[in-house]
Amino acid sequence: MAANNKTPEECLGKLLPVRDALDVFQGKWKIQIISVLIYYEKCSFKLLKESVKGITPKMLSKELKDLEVNLLLDREVTPSSPVKITYSITEYGKTCTPVILALYQWGQKHRDTIMGKNK
Repeated sequence: MAANNKTPEECLGKLLPVRDALDVFQGKWKIQIISVLIYYEKCSFKLLKESVKGITPKMLSKELKDLEVNLLLDREVTPSSPVKITYSITEYGKTCTPVILALYQWGQKHRDTIMGKNK
């Protein structure tokens, strides 16, 4: 029996939702893309590419597809010449806002601590 009479199975049960969330947010790009979409609500591939510094077009396309599969964004194709594609955050995607805000706040405190501002 583990400490505090808690079993490994109980621990795993608590970890599964965390694993699920990490699967959705994995990599260095997805949270940045979601953040941009929350900020703009709707934007073009070009604006996403410009906003997420360092991402390649191929990687951006892949990450956008993953986020669409996970229902966090919508892809809208407007048949025009040239074809116009816009991406927007879904209502479900907006539920990521508190998670991203918490990461931002912790990251700012961490940055200040590491840079010596909070010693």
